[in-house]
Amino acid sequence: MTRTVGFVGLGNMGGPMAANLVKAGHRVLGYDLSEQARDRAAGHGVTVTGSAAEAVAEADAVLTMLPTGRHVIDAYRALVPAAARPGTLFVDCSTIAVGDARTAADLARAAGHRAVDAPVSGGVAGAEAAGLTLMVGGTEAEFADAGPLLAGVGRKVVHCGPSGAGQAAKICNNMILGISMIAVSEAFALGESLGLSHQSLYDVASTASGQCWALTANCPVPGPVPGSPANRDYRAGFAAALMAKDLGLAADAAASTDVPVELGRRAAELFAAFAEGGGGGLDFSAIYTTLREETA
Repeated sequence: MTRTVGFVGLGNMGGPMAANLVKAGHRVLGYDLSEQARDRAAGHGVTVTGSAAEAVAEADAVLTMLPTGRHVIDAYRALVPAAARPGTLFVDCSTIAVGDARTAADLARAAGHRAVDAPVSGGVAGAEAAGLTLMVGGTEAEFADAGPLLAGVGRKVVHCGPSGAGQAAKICNNMILGISMIAVSEAFALGESLGLSHQSLYDVASTASGQCWALTANCPVPGPVPGSPANRDYRAGFAAALMAKDLGLAADAAASTDVPVELGRRAAELFAAFAEGGGGGLDFSAIYTTLREETA
């Protein structure tokens, strides 16, 4: 079933996702504050509107991909009244706090609409290839409605539970990823200091118990994985600033539940320092460069 989709937030992730919805046969009305993002989306078949409200007014489904929970809630307060069709499905694909996701869903439902939180994993490459994993929070009926639409942007769509559960799954997943990247980076720094070549350590760890996505897909050292950002001067696939944000969300969530997450908290500190020190725009794997300097 094809739909008319309003898409607000056409940046590095939202732009390719909107383009893939066009490829899937949907009519996509899109808006972004950035003229460059709007022009890029238009080149991929997105009908660019003059405002976010215009993108929503004709849509029966609305997707948002925005930087923070504050942006999402502010957008919902403006966009929910703009939705002309009763029962419009609101899908937020941003990564935000669990509480903010629930607040956004409440705003939509209070106006007679439906809502799910559906953060994504897979980075820009996954967005471009429609290979994302989407973690969805909402009712069974809302998930059933959103699932076919989200299949146009991802290879795996998982119903994680009620509102906020998608965000819970996302921050837990990214806490694993952030800790893993630090572990892999420290291992390469240590191996180098012990005389191991990057390739030899990779050849062992990638087929042994140290195997993980941070190693085999996003290896933080140049050479072993040709497609990794380390071979492109750490040009961001998933920016370090975003990893710092996600780890901060995980640490805040842990504090509210009294779960210690000691490694998660330390990873949040390391990535925050790296991002604030000028590495925020680089791929998160670039944290290797800082860890290596500390061992030199």
